[in-house]
Amino acid sequence: MSQKIRIKLKSYDYNLVDRSAEQIVKTVKSTGAIVNGPIPLPTKKKIFTVLRSPHVNKKSREQFQLSTFKRLIDIYSSSSKTIDALMKLELPSGIEVEIKV
Repeated sequence: MSQKIRIKLKSYDYNLVDRSAEQIVKTVKSTGAIVNGPIPLPTKKKIFTVLRSPHVNKKSREQFQLSTFKRLIDIYSSSSKTIDALMKLELPSGIEVEIKV
């Protein structure tokens, strides 16, 4: 049952993404599968501009930035043991995991 699994991780905190990607790679390598990654994908930045005062000082504005960090992990020659290890893995909250087989 050799199949390719692609795992995509998203989070607003880069430390969480890096730690969870490292944890996934470590568990997959222990089962004997071949891992390609974690590959950093481009960071999406949303910038919001807000007026500081609602009535006066139109030129006085404040900017906020929301960055989304992404990592991509490819797993080759996976077995049922690899899939079971991935299912039992507990990742911290605040991470969106997308798995494609």
